[in-house]
Parts: sequence; structure tokens; C-alpha cells
Amino acid sequence: MTSGNEQAAPTGKLPLVLVTGVSGAGKSSALKALEDMGFEAVDNLPLSLMGRLVAPGAFPHPIAAGVDIRTREFGAEAFLEQVAELRARADVDVKVLFMDCDDQVLTRRYAETRRRHPLAIDRPVADGIRQERTLLAPVREQADVVMDTSDMSLGAQKAAMEDHFAVQGDPGLPVFVVSFSYKNGVPRDADLVFDVRFLKNPHYDLDLRPLTGLDEKVGLHVAGDPGFDEFFSHLTALLGPLLPRYAAEGKSYLTIAIGCTGGRHRSVYVAERLGAWLDSQGEKARVRHRDLDKR
Repeated sequence: MTSGNEQAAPTGKLPLVLVTGVSGAGKSSALKALEDMGFEAVDNLPLSLMGRLVAPGAFPHPIAAGVDIRTREFGAEAFLEQVAELRARADVDVKVLFMDCDDQVLTRRYAETRRRHPLAIDRPVADGIRQERTLLAPVREQADVVMDTSDMSLGAQKAAMEDHFAVQGDPGLPVFVVSFSYKNGVPRDADLVFDVRFLKNPHYDLDLRPLTGLDEKVGLHVAGDPGFDEFFSHLTALLGPLLPRYAAEGKSYLTIAIGCTGGRHRSVYVAERLGAWLDSQGEKARVRHRDLDKR
């Protein structure tokens, strides 16, 4: 983990992460994770004070600021105008992080904590969620990073924060490879999705069933499928020319999702193989297995 000063060094600009998103999606946890990474964290800052926050010499460390519907003067148009002004500055490297979550998960979180939605004090939580999504749609569309916490533990969320923001100022396109189970749904933040359910399934081998795609025996089984080598060769041939094009378009990161039935064997092995291939190509690859521990 790099310190705040080390993060600011590559470009000479002051890193600024604006944390926003739907209520209940984990903005407070995101700010805490950034604080642990060396950022100066400020929550619920009025938009009119944003310029002072990043005034030259105001803070010696990178800054993370929470800005959402609770913030005085907040509005999507005003927020995006402020972001545009900050992006125009030569001394600030601003990134917008939008925390998102599935509506059903949000509703369950509010029920478990018995909290009221800030836009639905005297109405059902679902009404507040729907209204907030409408208000924040333009912000989500222009965010640099959209992080869906529907299936994330706090540990996984913190690791994702480190993956996204500990590399600020480094050259290259961060690539995230995530394995998943189709039974639990396709990752909402995936840019590219590949279905590997056509490969030989280790689940039907009683000796391999308790193992995962991280185990050598499972890897040999999957790689032994007569179609595996051709598939993987075509996969890498497809991705090779795409990555520099995504980077040239200014994309902040790329998420590649690999899915199978249970999310424990084939998708895990292929994700690991793809992550290793990306590393061999000099790409900044991070591999995560969303459903590895789920039954």
C-alpha cells in the first residue's frame, strides 16, 4: 500500500476522490477505506466549499470527499459543474466514485438497520430509492468508477478500493477479472462477460467437487477439455487489441467477468489463467472470485 505522498508523486497533481452514490450502498465504508490508504477524508462537504478544500497547500495528502443528497446545495447539475471546474485545474487529479447497489439489497439493508431513507422519511423506502436513482442518474453516467456493493463483503470492498485508487497516476488501464456463478446473477459492473459453462464440469467428478478452480487437480481437469486451448487462444486474441483501444478512449478501468454454473471451478480457473496472461502482457490485472465461498 502506498502512502499519500507516494500517490501524489507520479503526476505532481493532488489526488481527489469524490465519493457519491445511492444511500446505503457503502459510501461511509468507501471513505473509511480511502482514509486507511492515506487520504484525508471529509464527509458531507457543501459544494461551495469544494474549491477551498483543494486550495494549494490546504492538505499535504490526497483527499477523499463524500458528497451526496444529504449535502447542502447538492444537485446533479451543480455537482457535475463543480467536477468540470476541478477537472480543468492543472493541479488536481479528480476521480468520481459512484457507490451503487441492487434495489432489493438496499431495501433489506434499510430493514435490517431500521433506518429511514433520506428522501422517504414518511414514505416507503422503495420510493426514496427510486427518486434518488432518478436524481443521481446523470452523476452515475459520468462517474470514473462505479462500484456495485450488492455482493461485496466489507473486506472485498476495501480490496476493490485499493485496486482502484492505490494506482492513481500510474500508466496503463487497470483490468479487473471476476469469476461468478450464473445462479447468483451477472456482475452489474461487468464490461465484458464470457460464459465458460461449455467446458468440462469438475462438479460431476466426486473427487474434484469439494475443490475449487484454485486447486491444481481442478485446473488440470478444466484445461484438459479438448476445446480449452482453442477457446483460451481466441479469448486472448480478442482481448489483446481491445485493451489499448479502451485505454485510448480514456476508460478508467475494465471489468471482465467469467461465469460458470456454480462459480467455484471453471470460472475460477479461467479467471486465474486470464489474470496471469494479462500480467504477462504488462497489464495491471486484479482477479477476484465473487462466489467462491458461496454454496
